[in-house]
Amino acid sequence: MAATESESPPVEDISSLAKEAEQLKLRIAEEKNKYHDQELKDVSRKLESLQGCHMKVRRILKGHQGKVLSMDWSGDCRHLVSSSQDGKVIVWDAFTTNKEHAISMPTTWVMSCAYSPTGNLVACGGLDNKCSVFKLSYEDDHNARKHTVAMHTSYMSCCVFANSDHQILTGSGDSTCSLWDVESSQMIQSFHGHTADVMSVDLSPIEGGHIFISGGCDRAALIWDIRTGRIVNSFASHSADINGVKFFPSGDSFGTACDDGKCRLFDLRADHQLAEYHKDHLIFGVASLDFSVSGRLLFAGYHDYTINVWDTLKVERLAVYYGHDNRISCLKVSPDGTGICTGSWDNTLRIWA
Repeated sequence: MAATESESPPVEDISSLAKEAEQLKLRIAEEKNKYHDQELKDVSRKLESLQGCHMKVRRILKGHQGKVLSMDWSGDCRHLVSSSQDGKVIVWDAFTTNKEHAISMPTTWVMSCAYSPTGNLVACGGLDNKCSVFKLSYEDDHNARKHTVAMHTSYMSCCVFANSDHQILTGSGDSTCSLWDVESSQMIQSFHGHTADVMSVDLSPIEGGHIFISGGCDRAALIWDIRTGRIVNSFASHSADINGVKFFPSGDSFGTACDDGKCRLFDLRADHQLAEYHKDHLIFGVASLDFSVSGRLLFAGYHDYTINVWDTLKVERLAVYYGHDNRISCLKVSPDGTGICTGSWDNTLRIWA
């Protein structure tokens, strides 16, 4: 006797379940709000205000023939790697502005690049849907040392080494994140939960930490357990695409950069948004953000060509810096906190201190 096909649940049941789920979400939000009795700026009102932020351009790195899309600092605080629309990946000496390595990729729009913790490897990828890892050497041709680690079904938007040279975490336009073994090119874990392109990932700075954050075009920031591949928390209060995510130095909070022109700070312990960094006249999106080593300053790069510096605790803007001739696409504070580097669609990188 042929097995009968299982019947689909009635549309009414699905509708009622969806309604019940929304009601539960509202009840959870109400319970959370009971404990959210004060804003961060009110709690920090008695703190002494910072006396501005004074920095200027110290170096301009010229060499790309297309929009700079991504950059990353080496752990030695001297070298950095950048990738561009021109299909080039360049390793720079930030002190002298010399180009130490130049790698030509087979496709344009190399959307992401990353330095390994030891500084011996760089990873990059983009519209080729791959994550390629290169061993830096002055002796051999870079392509001879090229190693394809990851393969997505859409463009690779972001990558970061997972606390060692042996594993790398990638995010993609196929709405997934994946953890890979660098040597074997085997996928260790995949992370499914976003409903649109993943644009940014960041690993917890806590030693031995097992979580990472991802943000994407579904306007959600998701917290993942890297061991199980499961979502442990989600923050979906954004009103536009999330372009960048970054953990606070303590690892207890994180910030997001959003296309609605706002940066937001969330606390994992409170399970709530703590602050929103925004001015009414800021109508352009935020491409990238990073925190100072202490966490007191938040640096954000905007599509209106500017860097805005915010007091994280008092939620006040301290300074605005101009220098680029097109939108800022990436921004990172050096590991020792002495400077920041910005990359732009004007084809240059600038180092500020």
